[in-house]
Amino acid sequence: MENVGLLRGRYVDFVASLYREGFLDDQFVQLQKLQDEGNPYFVVEVVSLYFEDSEKLMNNLTTALQQHVVDFKQIDAHVHQFKGSSSSIGAQRVKNMCVAFRGFCEQKNLDGCLKCLQQVKHEYYIVKNKLETMIRLERQILEAGGTIP
Repeated sequence: MENVGLLRGRYVDFVASLYREGFLDDQFVQLQKLQDEGNPYFVVEVVSLYFEDSEKLMNNLTTALQQHVVDFKQIDAHVHQFKGSSSSIGAQRVKNMCVAFRGFCEQKNLDGCLKCLQQVKHEYYIVKNKLETMIRLERQILEAGGTIP
């Protein structure tokens, strides 16, 4: 069993790197402030819902961009939703990619949209991996009898 102090230190360093590298912004701090003893898994629940929504939205976008006649308004609505949910959990790089994506929707630029979809997916899977690592660290701290810093 690892020392709680070491786990907490690793957690603090890891989370700091997420902000430093621009994966998360202050909105995530606001989410963490809503978590307390009475609701220790609040962030995990919100993040899990974000993952579910994101997977659905990326599937919808992939399908919409493969249509014979591409409905850019529909695609823009999906991207807008993705941008909103990414903003709400502080997934800054995904949110920023969605902003660029919406620009290509406005221009009805299919190639631009397809490239953005790949980049949005790339940024999403990176942040998903980082958040899953963070959640694993939180779980290890709690299981070792510690509290989340």
